[in-house]
Amino acid sequence: MKIGEIQIENNIFLAPMAGVTDMAFRLICKGFGCGLVYTEMVSAKGMFYKSDNTAALTAVDPGERPAAVQIFGSDPGIMAYAAAKVEEDGAELIDINMGCPTPKIVNNGDGSALMKNPKLAGEIINAVVKQVRIPITVKMRKGWDGKTVNAVQLAHIAEQEGAAAVAVHGRTREQFYTGRADWNIIREVKAALSIPVIGNGDIYTPQDAERMLEETGCDAVLIGRGAQGNPWIFKRTKEYLETGVLPEEPSPKDRVEMLIHHMNMLVQQKGEHIGIKEMRKHASWYLKGLHGSCTIKSRIFKMTQKQEIENLLNSYLDSSV
Repeated sequence: MKIGEIQIENNIFLAPMAGVTDMAFRLICKGFGCGLVYTEMVSAKGMFYKSDNTAALTAVDPGERPAAVQIFGSDPGIMAYAAAKVEEDGAELIDINMGCPTPKIVNNGDGSALMKNPKLAGEIINAVVKQVRIPITVKMRKGWDGKTVNAVQLAHIAEQEGAAAVAVHGRTREQFYTGRADWNIIREVKAALSIPVIGNGDIYTPQDAERMLEETGCDAVLIGRGAQGNPWIFKRTKEYLETGVLPEEPSPKDRVEMLIHHMNMLVQQKGEHIGIKEMRKHASWYLKGLHGSCTIKSRIFKMTQKQEIENLLNSYLDSSV
């Protein structure tokens, strides 16, 4: 499929997730056949005021291209500035976050708070589109709450202001990540637009992806929490959609070895202190459900050196997997 003039290898995408979709994880998912990866959301104000950590968040490795950099904010001028900087740094797509539900984001009028202000949302999209030459996409939710379901309205505005695609998470901000995602709203948005629509919410298996594509008619799917500790979902989903045959799930050995590989990438990219701290959540996801995993995880969480964690995991492989 194409977003603007950017050719995408397939329609199985990695959703942007704060604290999760850093370069290491994006490269791993790309290696398993993910069609498009998104960075963690980056503050436009942080870029405007030259915050130290924004450069690391927007950096894209050649091995993950094409990649989308996601920015958030509620000031059209600052968002346009950030978009120009992201384009200058080599991004091929820019995604505008209008879906993040966390209080510290919405309390500043950013993220899904923009769904309560469609006029401002349109001004932001317009300013960003006019500032850059690369495609702009917009990620939104079903609405702010059950009484204000306006994804179709906001998607229309996004298309009118020049967005090349929209992604819709089938939950309201009020729901956060509870309950079930409403795929009907994705179908409604798809029926209303001529640009590509990307569906998001409750995709944990290849069968879920197939069902979303069939039930909503969306052009692509975004996999978020279903990819945590499970980058194999991209390869398995791609093969399932192409052949109708469901590939085997990763073995316990596969999962432990990938955890070690992921940890090594994090340490290489961020240093041992930060890398070990950040790999702990990934360890919980990779090891979930494995025999004796609670004991292993509790031991990992007390360790601070890569080598001792690797030794522990290798011993676990030898004795239990």
